[in-house]
Amino acid sequence: MLVRNWMSRPVISIDADDSMQDAITLLKERHIHMLPVMRKGKLAGIVTDGDLKRASASDATTLEIHELLYLISKIKVKDIMTKDPVTVPPDYTIEETADVLSTHKISGVPVIGHKEQLAGIITQTDLFRVIMSLSGFGKRGVQFGFQVEDSPGTVAILIDMIREYGGRVVSILTSNEGSPEGYRSVYIRAYGISQSDLLKLRQVRQERTALLYIVDHRENRREIVVASDEK
Repeated sequence: MLVRNWMSRPVISIDADDSMQDAITLLKERHIHMLPVMRKGKLAGIVTDGDLKRASASDATTLEIHELLYLISKIKVKDIMTKDPVTVPPDYTIEETADVLSTHKISGVPVIGHKEQLAGIITQTDLFRVIMSLSGFGKRGVQFGFQVEDSPGTVAILIDMIREYGGRVVSILTSNEGSPEGYRSVYIRAYGISQSDLLKLRQVRQERTALLYIVDHRENRREIVVASDEK
């Protein structure tokens, strides 16, 4: 999954010579937290709501409100922006981008495409949308967490077991993270399983695999199982 498919566009940006007040107004009106700063069609920096708060807070206690408003109308965005911001290309994967945000402890980055043109912006909110899409959460249904041996065919067995009871699989995610050596965690979301079939499935799964949890988003029911108790 590439950044180009998930970034926000068209990009709301601001010119380096615009005022700090212009930036405050734009962030508020558009309900966003970050603005790429442009100069002659090229990315010159980035300004966030945090930058604006820091720039005004130091003077807020010493100035009257009308003086403060006058001050922020005169301060230029270029004076408070972060220069040479971290960026990513459109062909970065979502995982690479998440790593960039985590490493630099930032909430979003501009996306720079062909000829160094601003192509978009991608933020933590966009990454949340990716997670929602990958997990199939929009379909609600039931999510199962399993712990299985890390060997060929184990995931197929789980899928067949769910399908036996009328389930239609929406998403499958797997990971070795946090699992004992030789085991893998598998997370499957399915819909179309009746409550009666879900009860039957819960009974037969003890004979076939270790269940970590079941979350039924239709009823907001949760069953948490300690994997070691299943073995």
